[in-house]
Amino acid sequence: MKFADARQLVQIKAPVMSRRRRVLANAYNVEEYRNAARRVLPAGIFDYLDGGSEDEVTLRRNRAVFDGWGLMPSWGPVSGPDTGTSLLGQQCSLPLTLTPTGATRLFHPEGELAVAKAALKAGVPYSLAGLSTVSMESVAEHYPDLDRWFNFGLSADAGARDAKLERCAAAGYRTLIVGVDTRALGSRERDLHNGFTAPPALTLSTLVDIATRPGWWTGFLRAEGITFPNLQSGNQPSTVVTPSMWQQILGHSDASSGWNELEELRAAWQGKIVLKGCVNPDDVARAADIGLDAVQLSNHGGRQLDHMLSPMDVLQESRQRVGDRMEIYVDSGIRRGSDIVKAIALGADACSIGRAYLYGLVAAGSPGVSRIIDIFAEELRRTMTLVGVSSIAELKDRGPGVVRDVRYAAQFLDREGKDSKDTGLLAAT
Repeated sequence: MKFADARQLVQIKAPVMSRRRRVLANAYNVEEYRNAARRVLPAGIFDYLDGGSEDEVTLRRNRAVFDGWGLMPSWGPVSGPDTGTSLLGQQCSLPLTLTPTGATRLFHPEGELAVAKAALKAGVPYSLAGLSTVSMESVAEHYPDLDRWFNFGLSADAGARDAKLERCAAAGYRTLIVGVDTRALGSRERDLHNGFTAPPALTLSTLVDIATRPGWWTGFLRAEGITFPNLQSGNQPSTVVTPSMWQQILGHSDASSGWNELEELRAAWQGKIVLKGCVNPDDVARAADIGLDAVQLSNHGGRQLDHMLSPMDVLQESRQRVGDRMEIYVDSGIRRGSDIVKAIALGADACSIGRAYLYGLVAAGSPGVSRIIDIFAEELRRTMTLVGVSSIAELKDRGPGVVRDVRYAAQFLDREGKDSKDTGLLAAT
């Protein structure tokens, strides 16, 4: 082969000076964006984003459980495929939602507005955290066409509850997502070692590490100070963060709230309500009984109770318990489009991501979040095509026929082999 011919087979890319553009051009999956985020953030901030509680058994299991399900393609023609679906009566381009994450501007100066921008572009719902660093009104003002959900905290104070509900309605939030998995703060030992406590007690090594990440701390210092405007009532100005606020930021909420408060909230709110943070089918059934619209099976990404079940462990039973009375979403460990296919085949209506889009935000701002969503969309379409389904509706219809529990498959093969040997022995005798 001549050198001129060989040159036609080789593309030489010009060097890219911008770190953000390099990431957008060369990171092809969520894990690579995670690695890019690790290089940007100080170790303590990255561990707060990435870590789990205690021994992090739940954190690891959230990923391992997806590996327990194998995909089972069927031969036949595929068109599209169409990834569109309906969530709580609203059309979405993907069976995917962006779950609430608090203190988002801690990871990138653009914070929640950058995430909202990407969600609107992708045509998926975005759940704003009650502990967001941007007000619910600001998100509504910037992105009025976004399908906005709000992370609503339960309260025994009916006056405070109704005032917050009025504020949500006035800002055009159609759905409340109510978290019920933070009755106590999980023991996140990475945070304890880094001094990321309530209030922070940063160690010398943590401060030195921050100093070695100028890209992060210069952006952090140039931006406005972090406040939590959704914690304020009415038009009160945002205040500095107090130790009690830090407890809420790091995950603690009122442990005295229960089903009574949920029933009262259902009676007071005319919009949709999603219960987030349960992996108990009994709770799922009770949520349906009191008229909630959806549950988000979640173990808080492994950040609260260690050795907790994964949402995938209880997904099938939860669907059996409620039938089509409510929608079911799955979070905790979603990293691939194939994860979405497995979850929907087993009974979910959609999946929700948190850490995954934050990795994109840290690495490349709003374009990074958009790229993460695009990666999920590309992987979802490719997996659907290879499995042999043309739409989300077809995937739901075929259900468990698309996946197989690989542990059961191994037991089946062992049993078949044993039966064959037994039959042979009998025949020989």
